[in-house]
Amino acid sequence: MTQRLTFYTFPLSGNAHRVELLLRALDLSFNRIDVNLRDKEQKTADFLAMNPFGQVPVINDNGTIIWDSVAIMTYLALTYDTARTYLPQAPAQHAEVMTWLAKTSGPIAYGPAAARRINIFKTPQDIAIAQQVAHDFLNVADAHLAPRDWLVGDSLTLADLACYTYIAHAPEGGIDLAAYPNILAWLERMEAQPFFVAMPKSKAGLWA
Repeated sequence: MTQRLTFYTFPLSGNAHRVELLLRALDLSFNRIDVNLRDKEQKTADFLAMNPFGQVPVINDNGTIIWDSVAIMTYLALTYDTARTYLPQAPAQHAEVMTWLAKTSGPIAYGPAAARRINIFKTPQDIAIAQQVAHDFLNVADAHLAPRDWLVGDSLTLADLACYTYIAHAPEGGIDLAAYPNILAWLERMEAQPFFVAMPKSKAGLWA
């Protein structure tokens, strides 16, 4: 496949990792550019011209620039997933996927993602609050997964791809997943997918 899509990412960004999972699930060829967040490359004029908020991920698809991980995933699914596997057309299932996508900007962002950020990057928030938000969310998600393999329907969708990374890396925020057997089984199913690539793990206090 001719390479036409450029993917701006950062190795330790869960938001970027979820986009990479979808790119690989769709078997799309892409040019990966790692943005050095430590050196503030995301705040340069050239990068801000693509995303005025100065954040990864961003894609440039043959001149079409999309930023925000959920927006990128929705665009990719609508553009390249002709079978509508990852973003179902049936209204009820479509709505279910969108519900889980919304959770990535709610309890996932303020729970496991925030706890990980506080622990690794030493941002000045209360980790105990983030950990409690995470556990509240994980309890619901674990119960939801008890009778099913995937978050929505009978197959993997954007819901799973979008929620996976920050849940999988919750232990980096001091969140033990041992109490959530259904989530652990779901993580294993995700990691068994032929397209799967892991996001690097990091250690508390390291800015790598």
